[in-house]
Amino acid sequence: MVLGGARSGKSAYAEELAQTLAGPGLVRYVATSHRDTGDQDWEQRVAQHRDRRPETWTTFETAHDLDLDLAEQLRSPTDAVATLVDDLGTWLAVELDAAAAWELPRGTISPQTDALVSSVRGYRGALVLVTPEVGLGVIPETRSGRLFRDEIGALNARLARVCDRVVLVVAGLTMTLKDAPADHACGTEISTRTRGQA
Repeated sequence: MVLGGARSGKSAYAEELAQTLAGPGLVRYVATSHRDTGDQDWEQRVAQHRDRRPETWTTFETAHDLDLDLAEQLRSPTDAVATLVDDLGTWLAVELDAAAAWELPRGTISPQTDALVSSVRGYRGALVLVTPEVGLGVIPETRSGRLFRDEIGALNARLARVCDRVVLVVAGLTMTLKDAPADHACGTEISTRTRGQA
């Protein structure tokens, strides 16, 4: 799990890590963001990511194929040695959009986040997840901003429990927050649907 703020270098680090993990094998790259041809700046950012990827990598774009669910993608058999998901912030935004959940109570998309955490916990290959670290500064002015911050923060905490290694990227430098095999059988990961019922 690779955490970092915007423009921290987390994606570039994750790409190098995935290639190292795969060695001469294939890398499956799962892109989660929407393309927006009306936003040239966004398109340039997408192109920068695309241009960095070796031609040998296989790319899947979950936001453009409604049948390509991220949790299912992680359960699907693959010839790839390593899988890289970039990133979970855009995945979360797409899921909130699809559920029209920006004005709904927190936890509305718990089934989707539960399914994702379950898929990550059960994944047995080399998996690299890129996700934004949020909440380091001013509280967002809008409800949607606060909702996103709360949801991605909760998802990051859940995934950090089930990932073997967690790093934080700041200004292109990495700091290891966790480097120990996750205990997949320990049952410490608690569903958001039951957390408030204790």
